[in-house]
Amino acid sequence: MSESMTRAAVAWLAAAAPEPRAVRLEWERNPFQTQLLPAGKLWDVLLVPGRIGYPAFDVLARRVDSPGPVLADLGGTRTGFFVPPGTADRWAGTDARGAGRGTWIVVPCPGRAPGGTRWLVPPDGRGSLNDPILLDQALHEAAAMLAAGDKRQ
Repeated sequence: MSESMTRAAVAWLAAAAPEPRAVRLEWERNPFQTQLLPAGKLWDVLLVPGRIGYPAFDVLARRVDSPGPVLADLGGTRTGFFVPPGTADRWAGTDARGAGRGTWIVVPCPGRAPGGTRWLVPPDGRGSLNDPILLDQALHEAAAMLAAGDKRQ
């Protein structure tokens, strides 16, 4: 990720915060720390267990040239897909938690890898997000692959 892309991604993420300038300054001082940012303004996040999130990410990445932002914790237990605001309120999928208006997400600085959370796909700085319909299809395909694998064992 180039320095100009990182700056654009930081600015885009910070714009969701009540005090965007403070977020940018904190990341300038220490790019390895995470920030707590509110969901529901520029994006929602669909959080799914890593067991299905990683395969769904692989499916999504095969279907689109550039997936929207995707977070993962380093333990592999949870994957977070950034989707348009309001998606969390309408999401009906199982095993997924929606983080929308009124919730906060721990977010690492794009282009950096702090301890607990990392970007599988960092924000592009232009506001690109994951398409909820394509994500739903990817989650269903990943679940089917996992179920088929479980039946073989």
